[in-house]
Amino acid sequence: MTDYGDDIFTEGESSDDTLANLGPLRALAGTWSGDSGVDVHPQVDGPETDTFTESYVAAAIDAQANGPQILYGLSYHQHILKPGEDATFHDQVGYWLWEPATGQMMLTLAIPRGQVALAGGSVAADADSFTLAARRGDPVYGISSNPFLDRAFRTTEWSITVTVHSENSWSYEQTTVLEVNGKAFAHTDGNTLHRVGPPIANPLSS
Repeated sequence: MTDYGDDIFTEGESSDDTLANLGPLRALAGTWSGDSGVDVHPQVDGPETDTFTESYVAAAIDAQANGPQILYGLSYHQHILKPGEDATFHDQVGYWLWEPATGQMMLTLAIPRGQVALAGGSVAADADSFTLAARRGDPVYGISSNPFLDRAFRTTEWSITVTVHSENSWSYEQTTVLEVNGKAFAHTDGNTLHRVGPPIANPLSS
């Protein structure tokens, strides 16, 4: 980790071109779709498996400064449907963030069930596969849920592994460890996404 010193207020210098400074996140920039999603989740009678289709938009944002810390990132919106249905199966928004100085990658996520998380991990700048994780109670990379979810479907761990296949395809596998009726359950989902639109530049460089 980088020691930024005692001056935590003076902003570091950043680039106007986010796409050129995203490290391994550059491959995720753009508009994507996938129709091979599989989700395994708990139900009263046991695990249930659903297939899903997905749209995913990841657009570059202007560089963000926390004093000397400089982050480059993508805002994203993930929208998931069951085949043949109009009702939303899953909706998620947040930011992918990359810190070139430290090799730290972060993912913020929020879902409209009253749950948010910040996942993170160390990633090589040229990586084509990486894993980020969050844990309930972690003061840095943690998970926060509304009172009902924390009682009935408590999320104790969450992780995502992304694998870039080419400039036009990437996939992810997620595991959400839940406590349901006193027992642990691994809720899994994954999909392969294919490019349907080019990278979207950040406002300052467009």
